[in-house]
Amino acid sequence: MEDMSAIVLEQADRLFQQHIDKQILLEADAGHWPGSLWGALDDAGLPLALVPDAKGGVGLASSVAASLIRRSAFHSVPLPLAETIMANALWTDAGGEVIKGAMTLAPVNPLDRITLVAGARGATLHGTARHVPWGKQALHALVFARDASGKAFLCRVPTAKINSTKAGRNVACEPREDIDFDGLHLSSNDVSPASSCLAAEGLMPFGAAIRVQQMIGGMERCMDYALAYANERVQFGRPISKFQAVQHMLAIAAGHFAAASAAGDALSEAPLLGDNAFAVAIAKSRCGEAAGQVAAICHQVHGAMGFTQEQPLHYATRRLWSWRDEWGAEPWWQEKIGRVICARGGEGFWPLLVDRQEAVGAA
Repeated sequence: MEDMSAIVLEQADRLFQQHIDKQILLEADAGHWPGSLWGALDDAGLPLALVPDAKGGVGLASSVAASLIRRSAFHSVPLPLAETIMANALWTDAGGEVIKGAMTLAPVNPLDRITLVAGARGATLHGTARHVPWGKQALHALVFARDASGKAFLCRVPTAKINSTKAGRNVACEPREDIDFDGLHLSSNDVSPASSCLAAEGLMPFGAAIRVQQMIGGMERCMDYALAYANERVQFGRPISKFQAVQHMLAIAAGHFAAASAAGDALSEAPLLGDNAFAVAIAKSRCGEAAGQVAAICHQVHGAMGFTQEQPLHYATRRLWSWRDEWGAEPWWQEKIGRVICARGGEGFWPLLVDRQEAVGAA
C-alpha cells in the first residue's frame, strides 16, 4: 500500500508539472475554466482519492490524501480539486454513489445556515451560502443542511438547478459565489442523513482541514521561491542569502512552516481528514498565523521584485491570504479552542493534546 501511495503521489506531481504553467494560471485568473487540466486530473482518479476501493475510488489513506492536496496547492492548481476530493469522500461515507465531475462544498461561512424541509417526493432547501468556491463552475455542490428538529443531512445539488447566484472572486481570483437555495427542490436520491462526524459542526472542520493542507503546500512553494531568489540575487558582491538579516528572516519563516506542518500532520491520523474538530481548530489557527508570516517574509526577501506580475510568487501568496480566511479564520477557531480548554480545566488540557479520543470527544 505504501508503494502504491508513493506511485500515486509521484504521478500526481508529474501531472501538475506537465499541465500547469504561467499561461494556464493567467487564464484562470481571467476566469477561464481549465478543462484540459481537469480532464487530466479526472483521468488519473485524483478527485476520488479518499473514496474507498470498494466504492470505486482510489482508497488513499488520509495522510496520503493530505500530501496530494498539499502538492496541488504547491503547484497552485486553479481548480476545486481539494473540494471534490472531500465532497466525494463525505457523500460516499453517507451511503451515496461516486459523483462525476467537479464538486464544491457549502456553506463555507460559520454563520450561514441551510435548512431542509422534507416532503413526500424529496426535500426543499432554504437559505443562502456565501462565498462558495467555484459555486457555478462545479457540476455539483455538496450542501449541509438541517431540518426543523436539528437533524443533519447532506444534499447533492446539481449546480444547473441553482437559479440565483452572485458572482465574485477572492484575492487569488478564484471564483466565489453567493448561492440562494430558497425553494430548491431535490429528489430523495439527492438527500442522505449525514454521518455522525458531521452532527456538531457540519462541514466546517472538513473544509478547514483541506484549507490547512493547501496552506502548507502554498507555504512550501513560497519558501522554495524565497530560498532560490536569495541564492541568486547578488548585492554588494555576494548573494543576499549570505546576509545575516536575510538568514534570520528565512529562519523565522521556516519555523512557522515547520509548526504549521506538524499541526497539519496531526489531522492525517484520523480515518477521514477533518473528523477531529479539536485538531482541526489547532491546525487551522496555526496554519493561518503561519501563512501570514511566511507570505510577508517571502515578499520581503524578494523586495520590489516580489510584487510584480512576472514573478510567480503571487500565485502562492494570494492563495495563502485567501485560504486563511475561508472555512473560519483564526479567531473563530481560537474561540473554539478556548471554550474547550476552559470547559475541561487545567487538568484536562494535557489529555486533549495527547489522546485522540479525548480530543474527538471534546470537539
